[in-house]
Amino acid sequence: MNPTLDFVNQIAVNAGAILKNFKREDLGIAHKSSRDLVTQADYASERYLIDAIQQAFPGHAIIAEESGKSEGSKEHQWFIDPLDGTVNYAHGVPLYTVSIGYAYRDELTLGVVYDPELGELFSAQRGLGATLNGAPLQVSQYTQLVDCMLVTGFPNEAEDSPDDNVGNFLQFNARTQAVRRLGSAALDMVYVAAGRLDGFWEVSTNPWDIAAGTLMVQEAGGVVTDLYGNPDYLQTPSTVVCANPVIHQKMLEVLAAVRAERGGA
Repeated sequence: MNPTLDFVNQIAVNAGAILKNFKREDLGIAHKSSRDLVTQADYASERYLIDAIQQAFPGHAIIAEESGKSEGSKEHQWFIDPLDGTVNYAHGVPLYTVSIGYAYRDELTLGVVYDPELGELFSAQRGLGATLNGAPLQVSQYTQLVDCMLVTGFPNEAEDSPDDNVGNFLQFNARTQAVRRLGSAALDMVYVAAGRLDGFWEVSTNPWDIAAGTLMVQEAGGVVTDLYGNPDYLQTPSTVVCANPVIHQKMLEVLAAVRAERGGA
């Protein structure tokens, strides 16, 4: 049995309520690495989501950020980020989301990203479009980078690495109106889907960060690939570029030029 979009919407909203209602003194902030945090809210949200999915759809496979992979049917695969934007959340910055993607036979078919602070529910179903609180979404229609505001993220552990994204950032910052960093890949992508931002790229991310957002962008008329233009962007380690078709191609060209300048492929 396959899940419905209504089901995914509901569990995303419920998980968001867990996050929003968590008391700051109970967060129990810990370091997964020097700059990658986890809180008790991450665990609580993830436990709820996994329990809800397993109760409704026993046997489905789940990949979740904190607990890893739960074995199950290869036909049914869930991608869960119970709290995307943990560093923001831990510091009291209200830019974080719950992100849930569902794939049937290796094709993403449902995606939901929920922003608990603004009460914004971004939903997508393959072939049926993407919505924000029920209203249709469409990517922006700019055709020149100079008109665009882009968004990106930086790897947690990439100091002094050729893949630290700094070179890409500098080049895009020189060619566009601005480049932002929101601290949540899922939020970055749904903002592209909504036309609030015009393109997103990241050189190192994870499938649970971007699965729901990629479907959102596609259903809003955008294009999603890895940094080399390949469609298999959920491979680990994941890289991603998304925008409307024209800006997407221009972004790929800039990224390729930066790689060439530093001697990469």
